[in-house]
Amino acid sequence: MSAGAELRAAAETRILVKDGAYGTLIQAEGLKEGDYRGQLALNHDQKGNNDLLNLTRPDIVRKIAERFVAAGVDILATNTFNANRISQSDYGAEHLVQDINRDAARIIRGVADAASAKNGRLWVAGAIGPTNKTLSLSPDVNDPGYREVTFDEVKAVYREQIDALVEGGIDFVLIETVFDTLNCKAAIMAALEAEQALGRELPIMISMTLTDLSGRNLSGHTVEGFWATVRHARPLTIGLNCSFGAAQLRPHLAALAQKAETLVMAYPNAGLPNELGCYDEAAEETAAQVREWLDAGLVNIVGGCCGTTPAHIAAIAEAADGARPRQIPAAAHNTMLSGLEPMVIAA
Repeated sequence: MSAGAELRAAAETRILVKDGAYGTLIQAEGLKEGDYRGQLALNHDQKGNNDLLNLTRPDIVRKIAERFVAAGVDILATNTFNANRISQSDYGAEHLVQDINRDAARIIRGVADAASAKNGRLWVAGAIGPTNKTLSLSPDVNDPGYREVTFDEVKAVYREQIDALVEGGIDFVLIETVFDTLNCKAAIMAALEAEQALGRELPIMISMTLTDLSGRNLSGHTVEGFWATVRHARPLTIGLNCSFGAAQLRPHLAALAQKAETLVMAYPNAGLPNELGCYDEAAEETAAQVREWLDAGLVNIVGGCCGTTPAHIAAIAEAADGARPRQIPAAAHNTMLSGLEPMVIAA
């Protein structure tokens, strides 16, 4: 049975749990610039380059993953949110993108396999962040038609990252924190082309982020509009992450849950940040808000984003234990299952 089929089967019987925020836990380590840089010959300051730690401090990444396993997760994501050529150009580390992603996947694959041998199947999602360039909007207010990058360039950037993650052993491609729908489409195309090259299923998870309480992303799509633009890719999951806390996400999650013809995954921040940019919401409060999602039957998979720690994930896992997963209508379920066949891409 493929990884996608295994996850679908598991999600029919229970709520699955995804991990929390690597960035939050890395920040808590109090690392110095040298910890990030290691022995690598790089000209730029590397402090804050969390993805580089997959090469220079794999022990930290492994420890974080193991803490999330202990919290009760079913899905571990790779520490690769900014591990693409566009984002790594800020650090002068573009040439390390393939190594970062390959090693990141191998670290998490190792943790997941070790845990699976003891506790049952754990899956690995290769995290694909949005980059800091947008295809839908001009960065120059005086030239609305200007774009810093093209669709094909962004697609190639994502393809490089996906290929390395696949080599490292991921089960799924997680296109997350989507603020620009067109960027997401480039990532989808890259994943579908990678799937075709592999000759086997490479399931896609897609997660949108909202820019304000009106429920739209930066490129202007509502959750319903976003789903309409990406459903052709037949993703394994669709959902929301980051943005706000669970309470603020609930109405938009409800709107998506009514439309989505596949599994719904959502992982909120630990509330809203304080004036220093830190998250103060206690694990029990986050879990209580997520429990309202569960009681309303809105989700199949839950987890955490910014500010969420292993304590938050453990509390969410406890809330999810015994909860009924969102039910996909029979007709929609059949449509979802048809997505097991690789999509043919025109030359």
